[in-house]
Amino acid sequence: MTTVTLEAQLRTETGKGAARALRRSGFVPGVIYGHGEESRSCKIDAQELEKLLTSVPYESTVINLKVDGAKTPQQVLIREVQIHPYRSQVLHIDFLALHKGEKVRLDIPIRLLGAAPGVKEGGVMEHLRHEVEVRTLPSDIPESLSVDVSHLMVGDQVTVADIVVPADVEILEEPTTAIAQVVPPTVHKVEEPEEEEVLEAEEEEGEEAEEPEVVGRGKPSEEEEEAAEEEG
Repeated sequence: MTTVTLEAQLRTETGKGAARALRRSGFVPGVIYGHGEESRSCKIDAQELEKLLTSVPYESTVINLKVDGAKTPQQVLIREVQIHPYRSQVLHIDFLALHKGEKVRLDIPIRLLGAAPGVKEGGVMEHLRHEVEVRTLPSDIPESLSVDVSHLMVGDQVTVADIVVPADVEILEEPTTAIAQVVPPTVHKVEEPEEEEVLEAEEEEGEEAEEPEVVGRGKPSEEEEEAAEEEG
């Protein structure tokens, strides 16, 4: 289980106007909720939150949230992050409070291990699922789950049933769900031109080969007339 520490402050102001004011002052509005608990509004330093989000797999990382400088932090998971549609700015964040002995559901990243022989023969590896949902205790949350692909030939696949799972982690996915597969390389077929297209092309070439028509030629000179009479 990976854990990190983050500072948070409780807030009483709510609403869109208060949230915009918080963002302008360098904070991200958030909420802390959990089973049997009353939701609490909070704010987090925007720069510290950005560091956390870009340094760890935050979906599966337990966070020791120090609320208002409390000596005993509240263990939480990030449940939802709202990002601005066209700016790299966090607009809002939801934390799920964790309780000892209570299992949680969350998505865990999947890592592919090994080099597939089918890829060496020209096949293409397709990673179909990059994470799976699991249920486990907070203390048993794995950073990632692994599946071996070193035996895959072209046409083979691995499924959820092939994932290596710790004893205290339960996968909540169908065992037959495909995780990765090796497929044949894509061959781009060159289409033959239609007969009509060939005939049109030949006609165009024949027209280009004909002697061009002389337009607007003036009256022949005396030399040209004499030469024409001699030829005649």
